[in-house]
Amino acid sequence: MANVLDLRRRIRSVKNTRQITKAMKMVSAAKLRRAQERAFQARPYALMLTNVLESLVRRTDLFNEQTGDIMHPLLVEREEKSVLLIVIAGDKGFAGGFNSNIGKAAQRFITERTGQGQNVDLEPIGKKAIGFYKKRFPAANYEKTEEHYDNELSTHFDTIRHRAEPIEVAAEHLDLLLKTEFDAVSKLAHSVIERYERAEIDGVYLVYNEFKSVMSQRVVVEKLLPIRKLGAHEITAAEEMTEEQREAAIRAAASEGVSVLEPEETVMEQEAKKFGTADVDYIFDQAPERLFKHLMPRYIATQIFHALLESVAAEHAARMTATDAATKNAGDLIDSLSLTMNRVRQAAITKEIIEIVSGAAAL
Repeated sequence: MANVLDLRRRIRSVKNTRQITKAMKMVSAAKLRRAQERAFQARPYALMLTNVLESLVRRTDLFNEQTGDIMHPLLVEREEKSVLLIVIAGDKGFAGGFNSNIGKAAQRFITERTGQGQNVDLEPIGKKAIGFYKKRFPAANYEKTEEHYDNELSTHFDTIRHRAEPIEVAAEHLDLLLKTEFDAVSKLAHSVIERYERAEIDGVYLVYNEFKSVMSQRVVVEKLLPIRKLGAHEITAAEEMTEEQREAAIRAAASEGVSVLEPEETVMEQEAKKFGTADVDYIFDQAPERLFKHLMPRYIATQIFHALLESVAAEHAARMTATDAATKNAGDLIDSLSLTMNRVRQAAITKEIIEIVSGAAAL
């Protein structure tokens, strides 16, 4: 059994750890509030963009009258031989099962698709996802083949994909979660769209943690391309929170004063829902093909951007819950060690008293 000095040192060490986890919980709660606010502020724009596209679809034919082709290639469905999976995890650990749950959902998708003979390209977002897949799967090999000059100022290169394995990492996005800026997300969206239009991939899927509130979130696999119905999230797989996880999240949020309920719709969201839904005949200045060409990429970029914002909020919520549990466990361990130390000290005192009494009796 450890002596009193060793137990005191361990109690001091656990108290220091408890202070660290408590501070981390407070920081995560503050970041969660900001992430929630940012995610909710992005909703009105997404709603308005969806309504504009839905209004355009209702009032125009999706097929060109002259050629018979679909207005936009993102609406074209093909047999899925090669698919792209965008995995959105976190940049840091100490978030409970946040990163591991996303990894498991992605692995189930990969196993299912490769079992059907399909090729899977991966584009991990976040340091944890990048580190996980970099060790397991090779990077995609692109070779520049031919140079084209549009004019004296611009040069373009054609690239050929040499696939060596059925599962490859097509690209990595290390800094996308740091600031989550829409311009950076737009570049990712345009890259994905170009590959889909070239028929290099036949489907695009997102794996991320869908966040509605602290007590309402789930890991989902969402189909991004091709677009089947505007404004609808096509969820192909989902994993809900367990009752134990929900209770732990509620306790952690209550201790930091974070709301556990999904906020009510703001006036801006209510107005955004009405935008473009009036039963009137709109006159579009541009041709439908031009409108689709401009708005469809923004729609895809908005979908990815919203998934990133929700994933960031979910990561902070998971870290707040994990650090709250660590703080509670540290307190329980301190109580247990204090009880053990008191017993050891009392035993030592009792032993000394017995020795003194025995010596006095011997005299």
